[in-house]
Amino acid sequence: MDLLLFNGRVHCESSDRYYQQKFSMGTTGRIGAGISPSLPEHTGRQLNLIGQGSLGSRLEQGDYVDFLPAFHFKAVNANNDSTHIDFQARLAFYSSKGTFLGNVNTGSIGGTVVSLPEAFVEVRNIVGSKWSAWAGARYMRYDDIHICDYFYFDDHSTQGFGIKHKNTAFSMYFPAAIDTSSTGVLPYSYVNIISGKNDLTYRQREIFVLDHTLRSWPGHVVKLLGEFHHVAGSSQQASIRFPSDNGWVWGVKWSADIKTKEKGSFNQLALRYGNGVANGGDNGNTQTWRTYGAPNIESQRYDGAYSATLVEHFLLNFKKCSLNGYGVYIQSQGGGNARGFAQDYYKRSIYNSKKDLVVGMRAITYVTNWFHLITELHYAQRQDGNNPYARMTKFIIAPTLVPTAERSPWARPHIRLICSFAHYNQYASDHAYSAYLQQAVNHRWGTYFGVRSEWWIF
Repeated sequence: MDLLLFNGRVHCESSDRYYQQKFSMGTTGRIGAGISPSLPEHTGRQLNLIGQGSLGSRLEQGDYVDFLPAFHFKAVNANNDSTHIDFQARLAFYSSKGTFLGNVNTGSIGGTVVSLPEAFVEVRNIVGSKWSAWAGARYMRYDDIHICDYFYFDDHSTQGFGIKHKNTAFSMYFPAAIDTSSTGVLPYSYVNIISGKNDLTYRQREIFVLDHTLRSWPGHVVKLLGEFHHVAGSSQQASIRFPSDNGWVWGVKWSADIKTKEKGSFNQLALRYGNGVANGGDNGNTQTWRTYGAPNIESQRYDGAYSATLVEHFLLNFKKCSLNGYGVYIQSQGGGNARGFAQDYYKRSIYNSKKDLVVGMRAITYVTNWFHLITELHYAQRQDGNNPYARMTKFIIAPTLVPTAERSPWARPHIRLICSFAHYNQYASDHAYSAYLQQAVNHRWGTYFGVRSEWWIF
């Protein structure tokens, strides 16, 4: 919902007319404290397997606060049901390296991360038509597995523009950035000497996305997705030459309402396949432009690379409880010749293939209207290259205060007591396959205890 702070009228300098304008403020966040008492320094560490992000539960994630200011306009002489014009921004603040947000600032080493992931204008139902358009930077993403914060099908959160007519949308995205730290294996930045000196520049990735939503019968929605990616090559004057490359993505997502005594139950099933440079993502990120693996050593392209993702997600609402379950399977291959290690553009040896399987369930028991008991059970396994599988089983119990007294999985704010217990197989323990295990040598069990609040106001 919008939290309306004021209504006003803004004068347009180029005209004697006035435009109606409203301002709204939203916010989301999670903040609190957590420790892992079995670690020597007691710093709270996430228990999930390395490379899977929040798959396996998000309750151990660190602090963040987002503020979402927005301005809402109406066209001159427009009816209430006509053109809707919005400008929205998102100011994001995150803690890093296990720090607490209230104890650090931007001057702290490994402290606060500040970003502006959203700043865009969107126009819907232009002059009462079925046309809409937007441009800017935004979180362009839809259904997610909430208990894992995993936007599994069509997360295109970056900068670009798009148009939409009824249920069909076309968008273009430009995610490339100058990144001298080379956090990804596909370099966008390179040294260009066309001016006679070493200038850092970057090659752009252009993503063309077409999606169409079908509502053929009541309670069922099918979404079709198609993407084409083109990564430009570096210039002839580059100190290191990078060839151009391409990739495709195809996907289908089915959503269906489920009839239960309490409203809001559903089932979602999605299949997505990407090849070439569009074979992302990994580590809990699902953007297809986060290319996985190494390039072909001869062509320096991602020939033969692919990634397939299958997701099942459901929610069942009953009078006394809600059940939220999911399953995710991912199989990815880079462009390198080896299944195990291959060399990336920087001659580093990295894994060129992986398999992920994660399943889990959250049960919310409505003990009273204002006191809910959250319990979760997750199983995760990951195979990098030809290695044995790393495996984790996790159980969580989280007694939760819900001051709004709403019996719903979406009721917020929450104040939770979080108790997480994870058991690892021997391979995961020996090879430090979690943030927790990287601090706890050869442990088979991991623990996390914390108290955190979480809120959403839209």
